[in-house]
Amino acid sequence: MNGIVLDFAPGYTPNMKLRVRGNSLRFRLTQKEVDRLIAEGTVGECVRFSPSDTDRLRYTLEASETALTVSAKFGRGEVLVTVPAWRAAEWAKTDAVGITSTQAIGDGADLHIAVEKDFRCLQPRTDEDESDNFPNSEQSPHCAPS
Repeated sequence: MNGIVLDFAPGYTPNMKLRVRGNSLRFRLTQKEVDRLIAEGTVGECVRFSPSDTDRLRYTLEASETALTVSAKFGRGEVLVTVPAWRAAEWAKTDAVGITSTQAIGDGADLHIAVEKDFRCLQPRTDEDESDNFPNSEQSPHCAPS
Protein backbone atom coordinates (compact mmCIF):
# COMPACT_ATOMS: atom_id res chain seq x y z
CA MET A 1 0.00 0.00 0.00
CA ASN A 2 0.98 3.59 -0.32
CA GLY A 3 1.12 4.36 3.40
CA ILE A 4 -1.01 7.50 3.19
CA VAL A 5 -1.24 9.29 6.52
CA LEU A 6 -4.68 10.76 7.06
CA ASP A 7 -3.78 14.29 8.12
CA PHE A 8 -6.83 16.49 7.66
CA ALA A 9 -6.44 20.17 6.81
CA PRO A 10 -7.91 22.72 9.24
CA GLY A 11 -11.64 23.01 8.66
CA TYR A 12 -11.83 19.69 6.78
CA THR A 13 -14.44 17.32 8.15
CA PRO A 14 -14.17 13.81 6.77
CA ASN A 15 -17.48 12.43 5.58
CA MET A 16 -16.58 9.96 2.86
CA LYS A 17 -18.68 6.86 3.23
CA LEU A 18 -17.71 3.28 2.47
CA ARG A 19 -20.35 0.66 1.88
CA VAL A 20 -19.27 -2.95 1.76
CA ARG A 21 -21.74 -5.57 0.63
CA GLY A 22 -20.60 -8.98 -0.52
CA ASN A 23 -18.00 -8.48 -3.22
CA SER A 24 -18.73 -4.81 -3.73
CA LEU A 25 -17.26 -1.54 -2.51
CA ARG A 26 -19.03 1.78 -2.80
CA PHE A 27 -17.37 5.07 -1.89
CA ARG A 28 -19.61 8.15 -1.55
CA LEU A 29 -18.02 11.59 -1.58
CA THR A 30 -19.28 15.05 -0.65
CA GLN A 31 -18.64 18.08 -2.86
CA LYS A 32 -15.52 19.12 -0.91
CA GLU A 33 -14.16 15.58 -1.05
CA VAL A 34 -14.57 15.48 -4.83
CA ASP A 35 -12.80 18.85 -5.01
CA ARG A 36 -10.01 17.57 -2.77
CA LEU A 37 -9.62 14.39 -4.83
CA ILE A 38 -9.12 16.45 -7.98
CA ALA A 39 -6.85 19.07 -6.35
CA GLU A 40 -4.71 16.77 -4.17
CA GLY A 41 -5.14 13.35 -5.77
CA THR A 42 -6.37 11.58 -2.67
CA VAL A 43 -9.07 11.55 -0.03
CA GLY A 44 -9.37 9.14 2.87
CA GLU A 45 -11.11 8.23 6.07
CA CYS A 46 -10.71 5.65 8.81
CA VAL A 47 -12.73 3.65 11.29
CA ARG A 48 -11.12 3.27 14.70
CA PHE A 49 -11.75 0.15 16.73
CA SER A 50 -9.59 1.21 19.69
CA PRO A 51 -7.10 3.98 20.56
CA SER A 52 -4.31 1.95 18.93
CA ASP A 53 -3.08 3.03 15.49
CA THR A 54 -3.04 -0.62 14.44
CA ASP A 55 -6.77 -1.07 15.17
CA ARG A 56 -8.01 1.04 12.27
CA LEU A 57 -9.57 0.34 8.93
CA ARG A 58 -8.45 2.98 6.47
CA TYR A 59 -10.19 3.57 3.19
CA THR A 60 -8.60 5.76 0.60
CA LEU A 61 -9.54 6.93 -2.87
CA GLU A 62 -6.68 7.95 -5.13
CA ALA A 63 -6.75 9.67 -8.52
CA SER A 64 -3.62 8.48 -10.30
CA GLU A 65 -1.98 9.91 -13.43
CA THR A 66 -0.52 6.46 -14.17
CA ALA A 67 -3.57 4.28 -13.55
CA LEU A 68 -5.19 2.85 -16.67
CA THR A 69 -8.21 1.32 -14.97
CA VAL A 70 -10.14 1.49 -11.70
CA SER A 71 -8.63 -0.94 -9.21
CA ALA A 72 -8.84 -1.90 -5.55
CA LYS A 73 -6.31 -3.35 -3.13
CA PHE A 74 -6.43 -4.33 0.50
CA GLY A 75 -3.48 -4.69 2.84
CA ARG A 76 -2.19 -3.55 6.21
CA GLY A 77 -5.65 -2.42 7.28
CA GLU A 78 -6.29 -0.23 4.23
CA VAL A 79 -8.73 -0.43 1.34
CA LEU A 80 -7.22 1.55 -1.53
CA VAL A 81 -9.27 2.31 -4.63
CA THR A 82 -7.39 3.92 -7.49
CA VAL A 83 -9.05 5.64 -10.45
CA PRO A 84 -7.37 7.17 -13.49
CA ALA A 85 -6.97 10.92 -12.85
CA TRP A 86 -8.51 11.83 -16.21
CA ARG A 87 -11.59 9.76 -15.39
CA ALA A 88 -11.97 11.36 -11.95
CA ALA A 89 -11.62 14.85 -13.45
CA GLU A 90 -14.25 14.13 -16.10
CA TRP A 91 -16.64 12.72 -13.48
CA ALA A 92 -16.12 15.69 -11.15
CA LYS A 93 -17.09 18.30 -13.74
CA THR A 94 -20.19 16.55 -15.09
CA ASP A 95 -23.58 15.49 -13.76
CA ALA A 96 -22.45 11.85 -13.80
CA VAL A 97 -23.31 10.19 -10.49
CA GLY A 98 -20.43 7.78 -10.36
CA ILE A 99 -17.58 5.74 -11.72
CA THR A 100 -18.13 1.99 -11.73
CA SER A 101 -15.88 -0.90 -12.56
CA THR A 102 -15.51 -4.62 -12.10
CA GLN A 103 -12.22 -6.21 -11.08
CA ALA A 104 -11.56 -9.92 -11.53
CA ILE A 105 -10.28 -11.39 -8.26
CA GLY A 106 -9.71 -14.99 -9.32
CA ASP A 107 -11.68 -18.23 -9.27
CA GLY A 108 -14.26 -16.64 -11.55
CA ALA A 109 -15.24 -14.05 -8.94
CA ASP A 110 -15.41 -10.28 -9.38
CA LEU A 111 -15.16 -7.26 -7.11
CA HIS A 112 -17.60 -4.49 -8.02
CA ILE A 113 -16.28 -0.98 -7.37
CA ALA A 114 -18.34 2.22 -7.35
CA VAL A 115 -17.25 5.78 -6.58
CA GLU A 116 -20.26 8.08 -6.31
CA LYS A 117 -21.26 11.60 -5.45
CA ASP A 118 -23.16 11.67 -2.16
CA PHE A 119 -26.53 13.35 -2.63
CA ARG A 120 -28.74 14.99 -0.05
CA CYS A 121 -31.54 12.91 1.36
CA LEU A 122 -35.09 12.80 0.13
CA GLN A 123 -36.25 12.36 3.72
CA PRO A 124 -35.00 14.57 6.60
CA ARG A 125 -32.14 13.10 8.67
CA THR A 126 -31.36 14.62 12.02
CA ASP A 127 -28.29 12.46 12.68
CA GLU A 128 -26.25 13.44 9.63
CA ASP A 129 -24.89 16.75 8.33
CA GLU A 130 -25.62 16.76 4.60
CA SER A 131 -24.82 20.43 3.99
CA ASP A 132 -21.87 19.53 1.72
CA ASN A 133 -23.65 16.73 -0.12
CA PHE A 134 -24.60 17.23 -3.74
CA PRO A 135 -28.06 18.70 -4.34
CA ASN A 136 -30.67 16.07 -5.13
CA SER A 137 -32.79 17.00 -8.15
CA GLU A 138 -35.75 15.18 -6.60
CA GLN A 139 -35.30 16.81 -3.21
CA SER A 140 -38.37 18.35 -1.65
CA PRO A 141 -38.11 21.81 -0.05
CA HIS A 142 -38.58 20.44 3.48
CA CYS A 143 -35.34 18.45 3.15
CA ALA A 144 -33.12 21.37 2.08
CA PRO A 145 -30.23 22.22 4.42
CA SER A 146 -30.79 25.14 6.75
